[in-house]
Formats: sequence, C-alpha cells, structure tokens
Amino acid sequence: MDPRYDIPRRAAGGGGGSANSSPALGAQSRRRKMPPRPADFKLQIIIIGSRGVGKTSLMERFTDDTFCEACKSTVGVDFKIKTVELRGKKIRLQIWDTAGQERFNSITSAYYRSAKGIVLVYDITKQETFEDLPKWMKMIDKYASEEAELLLVGNKLDCETDRIISRQQGERFASRISGMRFCEASAKDNFNVDEIFLKLVDDILSKMPLEVPNKELSNSVLSLQPEPEVPPELPPPRMRCC
Repeated sequence: MDPRYDIPRRAAGGGGGSANSSPALGAQSRRRKMPPRPADFKLQIIIIGSRGVGKTSLMERFTDDTFCEACKSTVGVDFKIKTVELRGKKIRLQIWDTAGQERFNSITSAYYRSAKGIVLVYDITKQETFEDLPKWMKMIDKYASEEAELLLVGNKLDCETDRIISRQQGERFASRISGMRFCEASAKDNFNVDEIFLKLVDDILSKMPLEVPNKELSNSVLSLQPEPEVPPELPPPRMRCC
C-alpha cells in the first residue's frame, strides 16, 4: 500500500471514537433541548392611573430593566410578560399597562375583572394626578374583583425637589382603602420597582392554595388573547371605602 494513504490506528481507549462518544453527546444534546419547567401560576396585573404618571415606565423597568425619557402615551392597552419565582413556585406575570385618558375607559375596564393585582399610580409632582385617585377607585369598585390585591404607588421619587404630594398624604389615602398597600418609587432611578411587583405577587400568592391541580387553576391561568373591548356581565358595584 502506498504509505501516503496509510492511516495510523488509534490507541486503545483513545478519545474521539464515534462509537464511544456519540451516546454521551446525544444525551447531552437531549438534555439541552429539554423544555423549561412550565409556570405553576399565570397571573394578570394591571397598572392604572392618570396620564403621564409613569405607568409604562414602571412596567418596562420591571420587565426589561429599561427607561425611556420620552415615552409616548399608551393608546388603549399594552402588556408585557415576565416570569418570576416566589414561594418555590414559578409565576408567569402578564402585566397590563392601561391608558390614562378617560376616552379609553370603555376599553380598559374589560381588563379589571381578570386582574389578581392592581397597581394604582400617581405622580408625586402633580396634584391633579393625586386628586384623580377617587375616580380610579370608582373604576376598581365597579369592575374589579373584590379579591384583587391593591397597591398605591407614588411615582417619580427622583423628582423629590419638585414634590407636591407628601408621603403622608399617600399613606393616608391608602389607609382609607381596605387592604391597600402604599409605597413610593422611581422608574427612572429603578428604586422600589421590583419591590412593588414582587410584594404584590407575594400578597396574591398568600391567598391562593399553592398546591392546586392544573384543572382547578382556571381563575389563575390567563389566555394571552386580549379580552373583548366590552366587558361581559359585571357584578354589582361595591365600595371599598367611604
């Protein structure tokens, strides 16, 4: 045989043999392709409040860790998805950002009913956004589930020098609403943003059985398809506060 074409034999036990390595590589490949663990719960949270208070900025800071100085006003509704782990459970959050303009109320009201948590936001530098809070509470009382967890957020803490609404005013308002929590935050400085949503989710989970068969999760599992613009038959209004 021509020595140019003489291929030396591999030493016994040498690496690289296809018969020996393929099964291991195949197993690794199969492990890499394993689908992620499905979520134990899927929860909807909505963010409401007057125009320009920073609802979109809070959502985007939490879901994408981004901040836009010149956000455009939301038209109708928008949403983002984020998965978190709390209490040993994987939670898929569907966070709805609603328009603050009154002309969109007929659209956004449809999203209250399925919400397990509601974040009500005002701007600490704008008196009118704080004065609008009773109007938003009427929307909650009319359309939302009585079991929904409520959180009042005074946003734009980075504008402390321009503050008009004191922390005490926000605390007093929240104290008048049964079960409502309160905190101040800054989407721009990323202060208290994660805490807002994670505490709200923790409060929701604290009221839910954490070991529930999948077929019984219908009230917690949400379709990613938007609900109809016109809400279905709604329960009679009930007031959370005087």
